[in-house]
Amino acid sequence: MKRIVSISLGSSRRNHKHVLEAAGEKVELERIGTDGDVNHAIRLVRELDGKVDAIGLGGISMYLYAAGRRYILDEARRIASYARQTPVVDGAGIKHTVEGRLAAIFEEKTGERLIGRKALIVSAVERYPMAESLLAAGCRLVIGDLIFALGLPIPLYSLRTLDRVGKALLPLICRLPIKLVYPTGSKQEEETSKKATRYLEEAEVLAGDFHYIRRFLPEKLDGKVIISNTVTQADRKVLADRGASWLVTASPELGGRSFATNILDALVVAVSGQRPEELTAADYEYHLRRLSLDPRVENLQS
Repeated sequence: MKRIVSISLGSSRRNHKHVLEAAGEKVELERIGTDGDVNHAIRLVRELDGKVDAIGLGGISMYLYAAGRRYILDEARRIASYARQTPVVDGAGIKHTVEGRLAAIFEEKTGERLIGRKALIVSAVERYPMAESLLAAGCRLVIGDLIFALGLPIPLYSLRTLDRVGKALLPLICRLPIKLVYPTGSKQEEETSKKATRYLEEAEVLAGDFHYIRRFLPEKLDGKVIISNTVTQADRKVLADRGASWLVTASPELGGRSFATNILDALVVAVSGQRPEELTAADYEYHLRRLSLDPRVENLQS
């Protein structure tokens, strides 16, 4: 049986294990949270190296994107460097294939159109293809990178502006500890009533990292479309109870949750037998179809 482990800087309370049948063999997926402890994450990588088929990094991205460039986060690179044999992925393979099609998949599955709707993407440098897909669908895009990562009440309204800002700031941001720009540990489970909530209230589509969305979630989500991932059953219930209309995730519901993109990425790497750098977008699409791992498009009010 293949074994895939996601080592996350998120809360250990969200730990989960699931066994699925994949292409004729069983695969165990496990998520282990370290409550924001980077050194614990490093110890786990060292312990699991050579003993599992692939490792996913959760609660931190290895790469951020802007202006056609890829920027590497120093802390993520340091954690991954302790794996000498087992491939380590952060979900980028899924973000640049499946997530770049989620807006179109939503329209195809539901018959609804996103054209003209105000869409907030909470962090576009982490999910650049998702931002591009929302624009291609005709959304009025609001980019929340400065709001949610840096706490600055400055929305951006074009990818061209994001590219300029990213080119100036990302070389510095990538050198910072992740806890300064992204919720780790128990902070992932906190909701807050900070001013950033109003940007979620004003949008009709909420897209991107669910931990950012969850922390600033409005009390009323009447009719909103949520395009995200790493959504548990409890998260789904909150969204439904507050009136969200649709939930769209790159991964299907497995064992009561949609696993994070890093686990889905690690799964493709493990079953393909290839190194991450060898896999093309077509390879990801092929293996996900072979494993019957289709994106979820769920009517939360049906």
